[in-house]
Parts: sequence; C-alpha cells; structure tokens
Amino acid sequence: MKRLILGSISAILVIGFLGGCSMSKQTQGTIAGGAVGGVAGGLIGGYPGAAIGAVVGGVAGNQLSKD
Repeated sequence: MKRLILGSISAILVIGFLGGCSMSKQTQGTIAGGAVGGVAGGLIGGYPGAAIGAVVGGVAGNQLSKD
C-alpha cells in the first residue's frame, strides 16, 4: 500500500511538471484523468483496479477536455 501511494504521488508530480510543456488541453486532461483514475482505482481495487481506473480516467479526461 505504501508503494502504491508513493508511486501515485510521484506520478502526480511528474504530471505537474509536464503541465508546463507544450501539450494541448485535451492531452493534459487525458493524462490528469488517467493519473487520478489510476490512484482512485488502486486505492479501491489494488493493482487491477489501478489499471482499470487509469483507462477509465484517461478516457473521461480526454472527453471532458475536448477543445
């Protein structure tokens, strides 16, 4: 569990640093959605939940942040 939390925090920090790069709003939404979904899924269902949550969060972030 500790490893999952540290990995999640690391992923969120990397996404924060990449936010300043020249990515479109939709790409940023996809990455952020995937990260949030992965963390939430991991907390709920372990590693399989993290994978499912990342996919669902990425798709949701992509769709919600369309230009």
